[in-house]
Amino acid sequence: MTKARTTDRSGNLRIKQSKVMKPRILLPVGAAIALAGYALGKEPAVEQAIRQAPRGDMPAAASPAAAADTDPAAAPHAADAKTSVDLGLKWLAGQQHADGGWGQGGGWRIDTSNQGGGRIEGAEVSDPADIGNTAIALKSFLRAGTKLDDGQYAGVASKAAEFLFKAVEKSDEESLFVTEVRGTQLQSKIGPYVDTFLAMQVLADLKDRMPDAAAEERRARCLAKLTAKVEKHQKDDGSFDGNTAWAATVSQGIASKALNGAWAAGAPVAQSTLQKDHAQNATGLDRKSGDVAAGAGGVSDAGVAIYRYASKLGGMADFAKNNIQRRDELQQTLAAADTGKDARAKAREELTRIDQAEKDKDVLLANVAEQAGQAQFVSGFGSNGGEEFVSYMNIAEAMHARGGKPWNEWQVRMDGMMRSAQHSDGSWSGQHCITGRTFCTATAVLTLTADRLPAVEPVAAKPE
Repeated sequence: MTKARTTDRSGNLRIKQSKVMKPRILLPVGAAIALAGYALGKEPAVEQAIRQAPRGDMPAAASPAAAADTDPAAAPHAADAKTSVDLGLKWLAGQQHADGGWGQGGGWRIDTSNQGGGRIEGAEVSDPADIGNTAIALKSFLRAGTKLDDGQYAGVASKAAEFLFKAVEKSDEESLFVTEVRGTQLQSKIGPYVDTFLAMQVLADLKDRMPDAAAEERRARCLAKLTAKVEKHQKDDGSFDGNTAWAATVSQGIASKALNGAWAAGAPVAQSTLQKDHAQNATGLDRKSGDVAAGAGGVSDAGVAIYRYASKLGGMADFAKNNIQRRDELQQTLAAADTGKDARAKAREELTRIDQAEKDKDVLLANVAEQAGQAQFVSGFGSNGGEEFVSYMNIAEAMHARGGKPWNEWQVRMDGMMRSAQHSDGSWSGQHCITGRTFCTATAVLTLTADRLPAVEPVAAKPE
Protein backbone atom coordinates (compact mmCIF):
# COMPACT_ATOMS: atom_id res chain seq x y z
CA MET A 1 0.00 0.00 0.00
CA THR A 2 1.41 3.38 -1.02
CA LYS A 3 1.48 6.10 1.62
CA ALA A 4 2.81 9.61 1.92
CA ARG A 5 3.50 12.01 4.74
CA THR A 6 1.55 15.26 5.01
CA THR A 7 1.95 18.00 7.56
CA ASP A 8 -1.39 19.75 7.17
CA ARG A 9 -4.60 19.73 5.12
CA SER A 10 -3.29 22.04 2.42
CA GLY A 11 -2.64 19.11 0.13
CA ASN A 12 1.12 19.73 0.12
CA LEU A 13 3.06 16.50 -0.21
CA ARG A 14 6.78 15.88 -0.55
CA ILE A 15 7.62 16.11 -4.22
CA LYS A 16 9.58 13.57 -6.24
CA GLN A 17 11.02 14.45 -9.63
CA SER A 18 8.84 12.97 -12.37
CA LYS A 19 10.50 11.30 -15.33
CA VAL A 20 9.89 13.02 -18.67
CA MET A 21 8.40 10.49 -21.06
CA LYS A 22 8.45 10.28 -24.80
CA PRO A 23 5.13 10.75 -26.62
CA ARG A 24 3.42 7.99 -28.49
CA ILE A 25 0.88 7.56 -31.20
CA LEU A 26 -2.71 8.52 -30.64
CA LEU A 27 -6.38 7.76 -30.71
CA PRO A 28 -8.89 8.86 -33.35
CA VAL A 29 -10.50 12.25 -33.39
CA GLY A 30 -12.92 11.71 -36.26
CA ALA A 31 -13.86 8.04 -35.87
CA ALA A 32 -17.48 7.30 -36.78
CA ILE A 33 -19.66 5.36 -34.36
CA ALA A 34 -23.25 4.21 -34.28
CA LEU A 35 -24.61 4.04 -30.75
CA ALA A 36 -28.28 3.71 -29.97
CA GLY A 37 -30.55 3.44 -26.97
CA TYR A 38 -29.52 6.56 -25.07
CA ALA A 39 -32.23 8.42 -23.23
CA LEU A 40 -32.52 12.18 -22.68
CA GLY A 41 -29.60 14.09 -24.12
CA LYS A 42 -28.94 11.70 -27.00
CA GLU A 43 -26.99 13.19 -29.90
CA PRO A 44 -29.19 13.02 -33.05
CA ALA A 45 -27.60 10.64 -35.58
CA VAL A 46 -27.25 13.19 -38.40
CA GLU A 47 -25.88 15.89 -36.10
CA GLN A 48 -23.52 13.38 -34.53
CA ALA A 49 -22.13 12.37 -37.92
CA ILE A 50 -21.51 16.02 -38.79
CA ARG A 51 -19.75 16.67 -35.49
CA GLN A 52 -17.52 13.63 -35.93
CA ALA A 53 -16.40 14.57 -39.43
CA PRO A 54 -12.66 15.39 -39.63
CA ARG A 55 -11.85 19.09 -39.36
CA GLY A 56 -9.65 20.84 -41.86
CA ASP A 57 -7.03 22.02 -39.39
CA MET A 58 -6.84 18.78 -37.48
CA PRO A 59 -4.01 16.29 -38.16
CA ALA A 60 -4.91 12.81 -39.34
CA ALA A 61 -5.39 10.35 -36.48
CA ALA A 62 -4.28 6.78 -36.08
CA SER A 63 -6.75 4.00 -35.46
CA PRO A 64 -7.68 2.96 -31.91
CA ALA A 65 -5.98 -0.38 -32.48
CA ALA A 66 -2.72 1.33 -33.42
CA ALA A 67 -2.88 3.43 -30.28
CA ALA A 68 -3.53 0.45 -28.04
CA ASP A 69 -1.05 -1.95 -29.60
CA THR A 70 2.01 0.25 -30.11
CA ASP A 71 4.79 -0.35 -27.59
CA PRO A 72 5.34 2.94 -25.73
CA ALA A 73 9.07 2.28 -25.57
CA ALA A 74 9.18 2.09 -29.37
CA ALA A 75 7.19 5.29 -29.94
CA PRO A 76 8.96 7.88 -32.11
CA HIS A 77 10.29 11.13 -30.69
CA ALA A 78 8.03 14.17 -31.06
CA ALA A 79 7.90 17.73 -29.83
CA ASP A 80 8.03 18.24 -26.09
CA ALA A 81 4.56 18.21 -24.50
CA LYS A 82 5.44 21.56 -22.94
CA THR A 83 5.04 23.12 -26.39
CA SER A 84 1.45 21.86 -26.61
CA VAL A 85 0.74 23.13 -23.10
CA ASP A 86 2.18 26.55 -23.88
CA LEU A 87 0.12 26.82 -27.06
CA GLY A 88 -3.02 25.75 -25.22
CA LEU A 89 -2.52 28.32 -22.47
CA LYS A 90 -1.82 31.03 -25.02
CA TRP A 91 -5.08 30.21 -26.81
CA LEU A 92 -7.03 30.24 -23.55
CA ALA A 93 -5.53 33.56 -22.50
CA GLY A 94 -6.62 35.06 -25.80
CA GLN A 95 -10.22 33.91 -25.29
CA GLN A 96 -10.72 35.37 -21.81
CA HIS A 97 -13.62 37.85 -21.63
CA ALA A 98 -13.17 41.36 -20.34
CA ASP A 99 -14.95 40.38 -17.10
CA GLY A 100 -12.33 37.71 -16.41
CA GLY A 101 -14.44 34.72 -17.32
CA TRP A 102 -14.60 32.29 -20.21
CA GLY A 103 -17.51 31.11 -22.30
CA GLN A 104 -17.74 27.76 -24.06
CA GLY A 105 -15.53 28.82 -26.93
CA GLY A 106 -18.10 27.95 -29.56
CA GLY A 107 -20.46 25.05 -30.19
CA TRP A 108 -24.12 24.51 -29.52
CA ARG A 109 -26.14 25.70 -26.53
CA ILE A 110 -29.59 24.91 -25.20
CA ASP A 111 -32.11 27.59 -26.15
CA THR A 112 -33.54 28.78 -22.83
CA SER A 113 -35.68 31.47 -24.41
CA ASN A 114 -38.54 29.08 -25.19
CA GLN A 115 -40.07 25.92 -23.81
CA GLY A 116 -38.78 23.82 -26.67
CA GLY A 117 -35.26 23.84 -25.30
CA GLY A 118 -33.71 22.86 -28.62
CA ARG A 119 -30.11 23.40 -29.58
CA ILE A 120 -28.89 26.62 -31.10
CA GLU A 121 -25.47 27.51 -32.45
CA GLY A 122 -23.71 29.81 -34.87
CA ALA A 123 -21.86 33.09 -34.96
CA GLU A 124 -24.91 35.01 -33.76
CA VAL A 125 -25.42 32.93 -30.62
CA SER A 126 -24.27 34.62 -27.42
CA ASP A 127 -21.47 32.90 -25.52
CA PRO A 128 -21.40 34.58 -22.10
CA ALA A 129 -18.78 33.72 -19.51
CA ASP A 130 -19.90 30.95 -17.18
CA ILE A 131 -18.56 29.48 -13.96
CA GLY A 132 -17.79 25.97 -15.18
CA ASN A 133 -15.65 26.96 -18.14
CA THR A 134 -13.95 29.74 -16.17
CA ALA A 135 -13.09 27.40 -13.31
CA ILE A 136 -11.60 24.68 -15.51
CA ALA A 137 -9.64 27.26 -17.52
CA LEU A 138 -8.19 28.81 -14.36
CA LYS A 139 -7.41 25.34 -13.02
CA SER A 140 -5.29 24.62 -16.10
CA PHE A 141 -3.27 27.83 -15.60
CA LEU A 142 -2.70 27.04 -11.92
CA ARG A 143 -1.59 23.48 -12.72
CA ALA A 144 0.91 24.86 -15.21
CA GLY A 145 2.43 27.01 -12.47
CA THR A 146 0.74 30.37 -13.08
CA LYS A 147 0.71 32.75 -10.11
CA LEU A 148 -1.85 35.46 -9.40
CA ASP A 149 0.67 38.18 -8.67
CA ASP A 150 3.69 37.45 -10.86
CA GLY A 151 4.58 35.95 -14.21
CA GLN A 152 3.30 35.78 -17.78
CA TYR A 153 -0.35 34.97 -17.07
CA ALA A 154 -0.72 36.53 -13.63
CA GLY A 155 -3.26 39.06 -14.94
CA VAL A 156 -5.29 36.32 -16.61
CA ALA A 157 -5.40 34.21 -13.44
CA SER A 158 -6.11 37.15 -11.15
CA LYS A 159 -9.05 38.34 -13.26
CA ALA A 160 -10.44 34.80 -13.45
CA ALA A 161 -10.23 34.38 -9.67
CA GLU A 162 -12.04 37.68 -9.17
CA PHE A 163 -14.77 36.56 -11.58
CA LEU A 164 -15.29 33.40 -9.55
CA PHE A 165 -15.21 35.13 -6.17
CA LYS A 166 -17.89 37.61 -7.24
CA ALA A 167 -20.11 34.85 -8.62
CA VAL A 168 -19.84 32.72 -5.49
CA GLU A 169 -20.48 35.70 -3.21
CA LYS A 170 -23.54 36.63 -5.27
CA SER A 171 -24.98 33.10 -5.25
CA ASP A 172 -27.76 32.11 -2.86
CA GLU A 173 -27.24 30.06 0.28
CA GLU A 174 -29.91 27.46 -0.35
CA SER A 175 -29.70 25.99 -3.85
CA LEU A 176 -26.92 23.92 -5.36
CA PHE A 177 -26.55 26.40 -8.22
CA VAL A 178 -23.80 29.00 -8.31
CA THR A 179 -24.58 30.66 -11.63
CA GLU A 180 -27.52 32.23 -13.43
CA VAL A 181 -26.14 31.22 -16.83
CA ARG A 182 -28.12 28.28 -18.19
CA GLY A 183 -28.12 26.11 -21.29
CA THR A 184 -24.40 25.35 -21.41
CA GLN A 185 -22.97 22.16 -22.86
CA LEU A 186 -21.50 21.24 -19.48
CA GLN A 187 -24.86 21.53 -17.73
CA SER A 188 -26.73 19.65 -20.44
CA LYS A 189 -24.27 16.80 -20.90
CA ILE A 190 -22.74 16.17 -17.48
CA GLY A 191 -25.03 17.86 -14.95
CA PRO A 192 -26.76 21.10 -13.94
CA TYR A 193 -24.53 21.64 -10.87
CA VAL A 194 -21.19 21.15 -12.60
CA ASP A 195 -20.40 24.88 -12.25
CA THR A 196 -20.62 24.60 -8.47
CA PHE A 197 -18.42 21.52 -8.33
CA LEU A 198 -15.76 22.98 -10.64
CA ALA A 199 -15.72 26.29 -8.75
CA MET A 200 -15.21 24.36 -5.53
CA GLN A 201 -12.24 22.54 -7.04
CA VAL A 202 -10.45 25.66 -8.16
CA LEU A 203 -11.13 27.52 -4.89
CA ALA A 204 -9.34 24.66 -3.15
CA ASP A 205 -6.50 24.87 -5.69
CA LEU A 206 -6.10 28.57 -4.90
CA LYS A 207 -5.17 27.93 -1.27
CA ASP A 208 -1.83 29.52 -0.42
CA ARG A 209 -1.72 31.21 -3.84
CA MET A 210 -3.54 34.40 -2.87
CA PRO A 211 -1.52 37.64 -2.82
CA ASP A 212 -2.35 38.62 0.77
CA ALA A 213 -4.13 37.54 3.94
CA ALA A 214 -7.36 39.38 3.11
CA ALA A 215 -7.60 37.67 -0.26
CA GLU A 216 -6.92 34.30 1.36
CA GLU A 217 -9.71 34.88 3.87
CA ARG A 218 -12.05 35.73 1.01
CA ARG A 219 -11.09 32.54 -0.80
CA ALA A 220 -11.68 30.46 2.32
CA ARG A 221 -15.13 32.03 2.87
CA CYS A 222 -16.15 31.33 -0.72
CA LEU A 223 -14.98 27.73 -0.48
CA ALA A 224 -16.78 27.24 2.83
CA LYS A 225 -19.97 28.61 1.27
CA LEU A 226 -19.83 26.14 -1.61
CA THR A 227 -18.93 23.30 0.74
CA ALA A 228 -22.04 24.03 2.80
CA LYS A 229 -24.21 24.09 -0.32
CA VAL A 230 -22.86 20.77 -1.55
CA GLU A 231 -23.11 19.04 1.84
CA LYS A 232 -26.67 20.28 2.24
CA HIS A 233 -27.74 18.69 -1.03
CA GLN A 234 -25.76 15.45 -0.82
CA LYS A 235 -28.08 12.46 -0.44
CA ASP A 236 -27.43 9.53 1.86
CA ASP A 237 -26.12 7.54 -1.09
CA GLY A 238 -23.62 10.26 -1.98
CA SER A 239 -25.42 11.49 -5.10
CA PHE A 240 -27.42 14.69 -5.66
CA ASP A 241 -31.09 15.17 -6.48
CA GLY A 242 -31.63 16.60 -9.94
CA ASN A 243 -28.09 15.86 -11.13
CA THR A 244 -29.42 14.23 -14.27
CA ALA A 245 -27.71 14.46 -17.63
CA TRP A 246 -26.46 12.35 -20.53
CA ALA A 247 -23.28 11.44 -18.60
CA ALA A 248 -23.97 12.66 -15.06
CA THR A 249 -21.31 10.30 -13.72
CA VAL A 250 -18.75 12.83 -14.98
CA SER A 251 -20.09 15.65 -12.78
CA GLN A 252 -20.51 13.19 -9.90
CA GLY A 253 -16.80 12.51 -10.24
CA ILE A 254 -16.06 16.24 -10.38
CA ALA A 255 -18.06 16.66 -7.16
CA SER A 256 -16.08 13.87 -5.54
CA LYS A 257 -12.76 15.53 -6.35
CA ALA A 258 -14.19 18.88 -5.22
CA LEU A 259 -15.15 17.55 -1.79
CA ASN A 260 -11.83 15.82 -1.25
CA GLY A 261 -9.91 18.83 -2.53
CA ALA A 262 -11.86 21.13 -0.21
CA TRP A 263 -11.06 18.93 2.79
CA ALA A 264 -7.37 18.91 1.86
CA ALA A 265 -7.50 22.72 1.62
CA GLY A 266 -8.86 23.01 5.15
CA ALA A 267 -12.54 23.61 4.36
CA PRO A 268 -15.12 22.33 6.89
CA VAL A 269 -16.01 19.09 5.10
CA ALA A 270 -17.41 16.42 7.41
CA GLN A 271 -15.87 12.93 7.33
CA SER A 272 -19.38 11.53 6.94
CA THR A 273 -19.69 13.55 3.72
CA LEU A 274 -16.49 12.06 2.34
CA GLN A 275 -17.53 8.57 3.40
CA LYS A 276 -20.87 8.90 1.60
CA ASP A 277 -19.02 10.16 -1.42
CA HIS A 278 -16.70 7.15 -1.36
CA ALA A 279 -19.69 4.83 -0.98
CA GLN A 280 -21.13 6.36 -4.18
CA ASN A 281 -17.83 5.72 -5.96
CA ALA A 282 -17.71 2.14 -4.68
CA THR A 283 -21.30 1.43 -5.73
CA GLY A 284 -21.30 -1.16 -8.49
CA LEU A 285 -17.64 -2.06 -7.90
CA ASP A 286 -16.67 -5.74 -7.96
CA ARG A 287 -14.06 -5.80 -5.21
CA LYS A 288 -12.29 -8.79 -6.74
CA SER A 289 -12.09 -7.88 -10.41
CA GLY A 290 -12.38 -4.10 -10.26
CA ASP A 291 -15.23 -4.14 -12.77
CA VAL A 292 -17.84 -1.40 -12.35
CA ALA A 293 -21.43 -2.07 -13.36
CA ALA A 294 -22.96 0.22 -15.97
CA GLY A 295 -25.30 2.82 -14.48
CA ALA A 296 -23.97 2.13 -10.99
CA GLY A 297 -25.85 3.97 -8.27
CA GLY A 298 -28.48 5.21 -10.70
CA VAL A 299 -26.13 7.88 -12.10
CA SER A 300 -26.13 7.95 -15.90
CA ASP A 301 -22.86 7.10 -17.65
CA ALA A 302 -24.21 7.16 -21.23
CA GLY A 303 -23.16 3.54 -21.57
CA VAL A 304 -19.52 4.65 -21.98
CA ALA A 305 -17.18 2.67 -19.74
CA ILE A 306 -14.33 5.16 -19.51
CA TYR A 307 -16.70 7.84 -18.15
CA ARG A 308 -17.78 5.83 -15.12
CA TYR A 309 -14.40 4.19 -14.46
CA ALA A 310 -12.44 7.43 -14.71
CA SER A 311 -14.92 9.44 -12.64
CA LYS A 312 -14.98 6.93 -9.80
CA LEU A 313 -11.23 6.43 -9.92
CA GLY A 314 -10.58 10.17 -9.75
CA GLY A 315 -12.62 10.51 -6.57
CA MET A 316 -11.17 7.39 -4.97
CA ALA A 317 -7.61 8.50 -5.67
CA ASP A 318 -8.16 11.90 -4.05
CA PHE A 319 -9.89 10.27 -1.07
CA ALA A 320 -6.88 7.96 -0.69
CA LYS A 321 -4.51 10.94 -0.60
CA ASN A 322 -6.54 12.50 2.21
CA ASN A 323 -6.62 9.21 4.07
CA ILE A 324 -2.82 9.27 4.35
CA GLN A 325 -3.16 12.09 6.86
CA ARG A 326 -6.28 10.59 8.41
CA ARG A 327 -4.40 7.33 9.01
CA ASP A 328 -1.53 9.19 10.69
CA GLU A 329 -3.95 11.03 12.97
CA LEU A 330 -5.82 7.86 13.91
CA GLN A 331 -2.64 5.92 14.61
CA GLN A 332 -1.48 8.75 16.86
CA THR A 333 -4.78 8.46 18.71
CA LEU A 334 -4.19 4.74 19.22
CA ALA A 335 -0.61 5.32 20.35
CA ALA A 336 -1.57 7.96 22.95
CA ALA A 337 -1.57 6.59 26.48
CA ASP A 338 -4.56 8.68 27.53
CA THR A 339 -6.87 7.55 24.71
CA GLY A 340 -10.06 6.11 26.18
CA LYS A 341 -11.60 2.76 25.29
CA ASP A 342 -14.40 4.23 23.18
CA ALA A 343 -12.07 6.57 21.30
CA ARG A 344 -9.70 3.68 20.66
CA ALA A 345 -12.50 1.53 19.27
CA LYS A 346 -13.72 4.36 17.06
CA ALA A 347 -10.21 4.92 15.71
CA ARG A 348 -9.83 1.23 14.85
CA GLU A 349 -13.21 1.27 13.11
CA GLU A 350 -12.18 4.29 11.06
CA LEU A 351 -8.87 2.67 10.13
CA THR A 352 -10.77 -0.37 8.91
CA ARG A 353 -12.86 1.86 6.65
CA ILE A 354 -9.71 3.55 5.36
CA ASP A 355 -8.15 0.16 4.62
CA GLN A 356 -11.22 -0.87 2.62
CA ALA A 357 -11.25 2.40 0.71
CA GLU A 358 -7.59 1.87 -0.19
CA LYS A 359 -8.38 -1.64 -1.43
CA ASP A 360 -11.30 -0.28 -3.47
CA LYS A 361 -9.02 2.28 -5.10
CA ASP A 362 -6.27 -0.25 -5.78
CA VAL A 363 -8.51 -2.81 -7.46
CA LEU A 364 -10.21 -0.16 -9.58
CA LEU A 365 -6.87 1.38 -10.56
CA ALA A 366 -5.51 -2.02 -11.57
CA ASN A 367 -8.59 -2.61 -13.72
CA VAL A 368 -8.29 0.80 -15.41
CA ALA A 369 -4.56 0.26 -15.99
CA GLU A 370 -5.37 -2.98 -17.78
CA GLN A 371 -8.14 -1.41 -19.86
CA ALA A 372 -5.91 1.55 -20.73
CA GLY A 373 -4.29 -0.57 -23.43
CA GLN A 374 -7.63 -1.44 -25.04
CA ALA A 375 -8.73 0.77 -27.92
CA GLN A 376 -12.46 0.30 -27.27
CA PHE A 377 -12.12 1.54 -23.70
CA VAL A 378 -9.89 4.53 -24.42
CA SER A 379 -11.89 5.65 -27.47
CA GLY A 380 -14.87 6.32 -25.20
CA PHE A 381 -17.87 7.37 -27.26
CA GLY A 382 -15.85 6.77 -30.42
CA SER A 383 -14.42 10.25 -30.92
CA ASN A 384 -13.00 12.93 -28.68
CA GLY A 385 -15.42 15.09 -26.72
CA GLY A 386 -15.05 17.00 -23.48
CA GLU A 387 -16.18 13.89 -21.61
CA GLU A 388 -13.23 11.97 -23.04
CA PHE A 389 -10.74 14.72 -22.20
CA VAL A 390 -11.83 14.97 -18.58
CA SER A 391 -11.76 11.17 -18.30
CA TYR A 392 -8.18 11.13 -19.59
CA MET A 393 -7.34 13.80 -17.01
CA ASN A 394 -8.85 11.78 -14.14
CA ILE A 395 -6.96 8.66 -15.12
CA ALA A 396 -3.70 10.56 -15.56
CA GLU A 397 -3.97 12.13 -12.11
CA ALA A 398 -4.77 8.80 -10.41
CA MET A 399 -2.01 6.93 -12.22
CA HIS A 400 0.53 9.66 -11.50
CA ALA A 401 -0.24 9.39 -7.80
CA ARG A 402 0.60 5.68 -7.93
CA GLY A 403 3.47 5.92 -10.42
CA GLY A 404 5.22 2.98 -12.01
CA LYS A 405 4.82 1.37 -15.42
CA PRO A 406 1.05 2.00 -15.84
CA TRP A 407 1.59 5.74 -15.29
CA ASN A 408 4.59 5.83 -17.63
CA GLU A 409 2.64 4.12 -20.40
CA TRP A 410 -0.45 6.29 -19.89
CA GLN A 411 1.61 9.47 -19.92
CA VAL A 412 3.30 8.49 -23.17
CA ARG A 413 -0.05 7.60 -24.72
CA MET A 414 -1.65 10.87 -23.66
CA ASP A 415 1.29 12.96 -24.85
CA GLY A 416 0.89 11.57 -28.35
CA MET A 417 -2.88 11.73 -28.35
CA MET A 418 -3.17 15.28 -27.12
CA ARG A 419 -0.58 16.69 -29.50
CA SER A 420 -2.16 14.94 -32.47
CA ALA A 421 -5.63 16.22 -31.58
CA GLN A 422 -4.52 19.83 -31.07
CA HIS A 423 -5.67 22.48 -33.53
CA SER A 424 -3.10 24.64 -35.28
CA ASP A 425 -4.19 27.63 -33.15
CA GLY A 426 -3.29 25.75 -29.95
CA SER A 427 -6.82 24.79 -28.90
CA TRP A 428 -8.61 21.47 -28.66
CA SER A 429 -12.27 20.84 -29.46
CA GLY A 430 -14.73 17.97 -29.25
CA GLN A 431 -16.48 16.08 -32.01
CA HIS A 432 -19.49 15.10 -29.93
CA CYS A 433 -21.47 16.36 -26.93
CA ILE A 434 -19.09 18.79 -25.19
CA THR A 435 -17.55 20.40 -28.25
CA GLY A 436 -16.66 23.83 -26.80
CA ARG A 437 -12.99 24.63 -27.07
CA THR A 438 -12.60 26.16 -23.61
CA PHE A 439 -13.41 22.98 -21.70
CA CYS A 440 -11.63 20.69 -24.16
CA THR A 441 -8.49 22.84 -24.20
CA ALA A 442 -8.34 23.21 -20.42
CA THR A 443 -8.82 19.48 -19.76
CA ALA A 444 -6.27 18.58 -22.44
CA VAL A 445 -3.75 20.90 -20.74
CA LEU A 446 -4.60 19.36 -17.36
CA THR A 447 -4.04 15.89 -18.80
CA LEU A 448 -0.64 16.88 -20.17
CA THR A 449 0.40 18.48 -16.88
CA ALA A 450 -0.65 15.70 -14.50
CA ASP A 451 3.04 15.06 -13.90
CA ARG A 452 3.29 18.50 -12.29
CA LEU A 453 1.15 17.38 -9.37
CA PRO A 454 2.97 16.47 -6.14
CA ALA A 455 3.96 12.81 -6.21
CA VAL A 456 3.41 10.86 -3.00
CA GLU A 457 6.53 9.61 -1.27
CA PRO A 458 6.14 6.12 0.24
CA VAL A 459 6.74 5.83 3.97
CA ALA A 460 6.69 2.90 6.32
CA ALA A 461 3.34 2.06 7.91
CA LYS A 462 3.06 2.94 11.58
CA PRO A 463 2.29 0.12 14.01
CA GLU A 464 -0.82 0.36 16.13
